[in-house]
Amino acid sequence: MKVSIILPTYNEAGNIVSLVEEILMVLPSDIQPEIIVVDDDSPDNTGEIAGKTFASNPAVKILFRTEARCLAKSIRYGIEHTSGEKIIVMDTDFTHNPAEIPRMLHVGEIYDVVSGSRFSAGGNMQDKAHYFASFVYNLVLRIILRTQVQDNLGGFFLIDREKLFSLPFDKIFFGYGDYFFRLIYFSQRQGYTVIEIPAF
Repeated sequence: MKVSIILPTYNEAGNIVSLVEEILMVLPSDIQPEIIVVDDDSPDNTGEIAGKTFASNPAVKILFRTEARCLAKSIRYGIEHTSGEKIIVMDTDFTHNPAEIPRMLHVGEIYDVVSGSRFSAGGNMQDKAHYFASFVYNLVLRIILRTQVQDNLGGFFLIDREKLFSLPFDKIFFGYGDYFFRLIYFSQRQGYTVIEIPAF
């Protein structure tokens, strides 16, 4: 199975090479990887560094955005250049642990959307102040959206390609991390199966 992993980047020159290497290391042997680094016009040359390092690896693609910086639009740009049956999106500052990817892939054999959650049983976040603020914000979102999803802002997820491309991209991919609760919202409206797994 081919899996596309989207890495939206901005000023991650110090992380991008080790992150891609770790992702390649943890992927199961039966997975054909497509790692897409989307550089959002980083002043620190994140994209160029990744491009030079992985120039000989066809599994790693580097895309450059030069329009107004926007996390959600970078993710959309990456999605539009994927060819994998499953798509994974994750942060590039090691906020999201690559070691979780094999479990996501396993659970994704059954569910349409697999979300790495900081607030489901076993999940965690190192910054306790940020954890509490995010918990409260998520609680408000759960009330407004009438959803049982615990972490509506996580941004570390796997989704079936065919299901993703049937969602209204223009209504989802704008802004910053808030795109994710819109993705979950429209996925649930479409009747997709959504599950959360603990993430660190």
